[in-house]
Amino acid sequence: MNKITAEDPHYWQIQTEKNVVSEQVNKNNIEVLKKLFNQTGGVHVVQWMSACEWDDETDEVHGWHQISYDGEDFISLDMKTWTYTAAKQQAFPNKLKLDQNKPQLDHHKYYYTEVCPSYLKKYVNYGRDVLMRTELPEVYLLQKTPSSPVSCLATGFYPDRADLFWRKDGEELHEDVEHGEMLPNHDGTFQMSSDLKVEVTADVEGKYECVFQLSGVEEDIVTKLERRSILSNASHEDNLSVAVAATVLLAAVVVVVVVVVVKRHRNRRGEGRPCCLSSSSSRCKGAAMF
Repeated sequence: MNKITAEDPHYWQIQTEKNVVSEQVNKNNIEVLKKLFNQTGGVHVVQWMSACEWDDETDEVHGWHQISYDGEDFISLDMKTWTYTAAKQQAFPNKLKLDQNKPQLDHHKYYYTEVCPSYLKKYVNYGRDVLMRTELPEVYLLQKTPSSPVSCLATGFYPDRADLFWRKDGEELHEDVEHGEMLPNHDGTFQMSSDLKVEVTADVEGKYECVFQLSGVEEDIVTKLERRSILSNASHEDNLSVAVAATVLLAAVVVVVVVVVVKRHRNRRGEGRPCCLSSSSSRCKGAAMF
């Protein structure tokens, strides 16, 4: 953002002005939608998404322009046909009206195929040190009980273009394997897991291995399945009991400290352009997000 504002010192002022206009457009949209749904009062929410995606390997660009009302899809722009799709019966009259608004459609086409991707590429370049970095994960083998599946957890990796799977004797396994979804960590990295249903005995040790692959990194991270490498609740019951006892003691100390602090305190006393659903409004000349 420092690079953006250095290039354009009026960036924040311009964005504020555009969003003030967008606010008025969406206020108008809510009134239009309330009439369409025969609503007279209450709290209602319009959500509008304008976005573009750029694949830096194929140079393909995709865009999204859609509106939802009270948490449900209402209308969206199909960027292959450049016509609107009505998700609700109440949206069909607006679809017909918007499909005939050629100047607005031309604006959307130019914005989502030219303007938005150009800004996206610029911002990716500005943030290249962060966005293009590579961080390898810590990989753990976890098991709740001796009869539970063995979970292979990879956490702390970046980017999110990664794969995690189990192999046996060098061959990738598909049966008795359950893949978890990729999840974000609080620090901007990612985590994912893969569970293997297997009884960990001396006969199978070394035959199974968890493999993590990260885009842009040639060498895989391979973790062999061995009983000594598995972190299990069952093998740490004593440590868990000590941890619980320590936590309870700490909580008691915190309560005492809070009581003392409270007592002392008492003693002292201190665009994409927003899609305008009603073309008759003078506010329907909204501004692009960039």
